[in-house]
Amino acid sequence: MNQKATRPSGRAPDALRTIHFERGLIRHAEGSCLVKFGDTHVLATATLEERVPLWLKGQARGWVTAEYGMLPRATHERTRREAAVGRPSGRTLEIQRLIGRSLRAVADLDALGERQITIDCDVIQADGGTRTAAITGAWIALYDCVAWMKARSMLTRAVLKDHVAAVSCGIIKGTAVLDLDYAEDSEADTDANFVITGSGGIVEIQGTAEKAPFSEQDLQNLLALARKGIARLVELQKLAVA
Repeated sequence: MNQKATRPSGRAPDALRTIHFERGLIRHAEGSCLVKFGDTHVLATATLEERVPLWLKGQARGWVTAEYGMLPRATHERTRREAAVGRPSGRTLEIQRLIGRSLRAVADLDALGERQITIDCDVIQADGGTRTAAITGAWIALYDCVAWMKARSMLTRAVLKDHVAAVSCGIIKGTAVLDLDYAEDSEADTDANFVITGSGGIVEIQGTAEKAPFSEQDLQNLLALARKGIARLVELQKLAVA
């Protein structure tokens, strides 16, 4: 593959956008984080509730779930609020389930007791990679919610077993690139999202050939890029919560 192609942003093929985390923005939430992947900005808030879904009641274990939404002017043109339409779109349901699965992969649900933590991810501004930014910022909101519980002696053992972060990768004009912005995502021959834990475990891979099918070697190249990017994201998460 060609590794020398110039990206619209001027970044190297293996370079992330500028990543920024800001914690504790929301006064009433048990945990919150504004995450920025370049011009994609997502606000993640964590809410603790002393209840679990009915199907979990009486099992002495908790639940971590997520909801996702995009503000009307997060994109170039205004989009209608899904509440006005009366139901969430299929894309919204897919993304919020992905966020929930990603967080549960690194959470000890038994340690929570019969409690639920809901992470709300609201996209303030979109420039590609909203789901990956949401997952990466949601981990910090969840971390702060767990810390809030620890400070109140609500836990007897650790809830979080590892970090988890996510990043997009794609193939554009024969080049494998990391962390696509919208200009790249809309032109990619192949795009994929990777969710990986701090210890390197794969939680989920979503890959799509937009034009010609991609090869197994292409997938390996994308995975290698994703691992490099997520290692850096986990480093930044650690710095953010230190």
